[in-house]
Amino acid sequence: MRRFLHIFLVTAGLSGFLAGPAAAARMDLSQQDLADLTRAEDYLNAIKSIKARFLQVAPDGALSEGNLYINRPGRLRFDYDPPVPVLVVSDGGWVVFYDQEVNQTSRLPLQSTPLFELVRSEIKLRDSVGVKKVERGPGTLRVTLFDPDREEQGSITLVFEDRPFVLKQWLVRDAQGLETRVTMTDMQVNIRLDPDLFSLFSPNYDDFD
Repeated sequence: MRRFLHIFLVTAGLSGFLAGPAAAARMDLSQQDLADLTRAEDYLNAIKSIKARFLQVAPDGALSEGNLYINRPGRLRFDYDPPVPVLVVSDGGWVVFYDQEVNQTSRLPLQSTPLFELVRSEIKLRDSVGVKKVERGPGTLRVTLFDPDREEQGSITLVFEDRPFVLKQWLVRDAQGLETRVTMTDMQVNIRLDPDLFSLFSPNYDDFD
């Protein structure tokens, strides 16, 4: 289970993304950078739900895939395909990690994970995070975010495809420079998702207190 917890734990310091308006003000951003950040914000805020396939590449190169569900604000679910016995669910307050093989459950506050920025009620890339860099390539836009007060803890990079403008991937880099990559395919947006997908139903959830 430890390898899958790595996606969320390695950048616990990135919970400091909620650093406040001064964070982005410290960055040297061009007018084009600001325009692209506005475009990314508008796109993300227009998405209320996502259903997609995902492919995860761990720092050691191990591959895993499954189904991803996001229902903003705050709710997400990673259903890993067999033989990976892991389920990750957030109900808006907690992220629960359940390893079905050993019947082991762990949890974290959602705000202490880097994915909080993707599921919060209003996404403000320019005002609530540190923007490390904005990169434009052939048909792509990459936005790298970090905590300005704890830059050494790592970063998360959002990768958008252009024309149409779509979030396709995110990369989490930890304090040791290790990178976990998640790529989405077959994405459907703003569809109705069953609320039960985001229920914290783990057998030993009541033992968390």
